Amino acid sequence: MTKYRALALATEYWKPGDDYLNSIVGKLANRVCDADFVVISEKALSTALSNILDESTVKAGFNAKMISRFWMRIVWGYFLSVICHLGKRLTQRLRQYPLEAGSRHKQVALQQAGLLQALIWGSEGGIDGSNLPFSYVSLPLSNPHEVADAIRRQIWRRLKKKVCVVIVDTDKTYSFRNFHFSPRPKTMKGIHSFGGFFAYVIGRALKLRKRSTPLAVAGCRLHAEEALKIANIADRARGAGSGATVWDMAARFHVSVTEIDWDMLAQMKHTPLVIVRKNDAAKQDLPF
Repeated sequence: MTKYRALALATEYWKPGDDYLNSIVGKLANRVCDADFVVISEKALSTALSNILDESTVKAGFNAKMISRFWMRIVWGYFLSVICHLGKRLTQRLRQYPLEAGSRHKQVALQQAGLLQALIWGSEGGIDGSNLPFSYVSLPLSNPHEVADAIRRQIWRRLKKKVCVVIVDTDKTYSFRNFHFSPRPKTMKGIHSFGGFFAYVIGRALKLRKRSTPLAVAGCRLHAEEALKIANIADRARGAGSGATVWDMAARFHVSVTEIDWDMLAQMKHTPLVIVRKNDAAKQDLPF
């Protein structure tokens, strides 16, 4: 069985418009080797690329309000949370789902990802508000393969290292034997994306193996199983940043979910970048 080692690299918090390519190359210098996997968080890239949206500018429609008031507070809070084996703290938060801000968020989910995604309790269609300030959410990358390849080319141009770049999302892929599926749309080849809400409930209810979802690979060919293994190793090495959910993030700063600002986030340790390396005996003397 192939074994791997992982090194999470802390960076400054990437704000919209930041030079993330320069940050990535600078952190990899004197650490990365040929054939390493460079695993990068989609959310951090979306933020740096200004692929974010301010939900405070959104007007919620009737359907979004009904999802927030009835579906989230009642159906998720009292029924689906049990079926999906959600924790007590998260269940309580769902029962108190914020109606005004939550309705705007569900409106964005409906517009950006559709009904089957909006019915999931969070991170609908890759839309995520954790590690972002105020009412901002990050949107999924529309071109993750192009972004991954641009990063790979920059690493080669400046460091002369042939690496495999993998962009991942913490939204989970569920595995039943050799069949991998995710509620998240637009995943890498070999991971089936369908059903949205239904895929999430099936995966959680059956307690299937779950791992972070690889979205794009550049610089090598990876089968889905190995890509999932690498994504999972990187996710464990990286940690949850300022919080696994927007509620955790707000609790950490002792403010409401819409009162977190850029300065608060900049104070936290951010590790959007992870080097994953096959545990090759020939590389034992390399930086980690």
